[in-house]
Amino acid sequence: MIKNLARSATLALLLAPLALPSQATAAGVPAAAAPAATVLALADAVGQLPITDEAREGYTREAFKHWNVGLNPADGCNTRAEVLQAEAVESPAVAAGCKLSGGLWVSYYDGQEVNDPTKLDIDHMVPLAEAWDSGASAWDAKRREAYANDQDAAASLVAVTARTNRQKADQDPATWMPPHPDAQCRYIGEWTATKLRWGLAADQAEADALTVYAEACETTVVHYTPAP
Repeated sequence: MIKNLARSATLALLLAPLALPSQATAAGVPAAAAPAATVLALADAVGQLPITDEAREGYTREAFKHWNVGLNPADGCNTRAEVLQAEAVESPAVAAGCKLSGGLWVSYYDGQEVNDPTKLDIDHMVPLAEAWDSGASAWDAKRREAYANDQDAAASLVAVTARTNRQKADQDPATWMPPHPDAQCRYIGEWTATKLRWGLAADQAEADALTVYAEACETTVVHYTPAP
């Protein structure tokens, strides 16, 4: 489903899990149950991350196919364009070939307003290289593509200024945090939610940093659903 700007703020404020849809039936056979949603205090969520050493060996960005045709292959827009449309405060114009112009976005990493979509990057909340280090190296190509284009979770992809995305690069919270102080608790919550959603681990330095931030962000709540 297409996201909107408010979805990520909800992640940090939600105090109860979303109701899951009832099982549908086909030919009298119940459909498979959807993965259960989980809501945890940030400190408890951080405590659920497995801790292990990370390994970059064998990583290439091309191992994660992106951007693909997105949630709606018929709209002519790839994942990047769909995320931009979903997160716009003011919707951009969409021309032939899904060329976007105009619109307005707020980059929560630095609080900057942006009215030119070409000046925005779509950031993988947990960078592709970090995901590889933390467990994605064992995935097949299909799962890595699903990770790199994940629009089914509020936290996985976020439109931010190109400057902050490139400052972040492949760093984890032990070495990089958003420059806007008001963004930091949200960021830690979304980072943790993404790692839990995809079953990714943390190294010791990362886990230590997350623990420190969790102590300062005691009202932040993590909401995640395990990836299929």
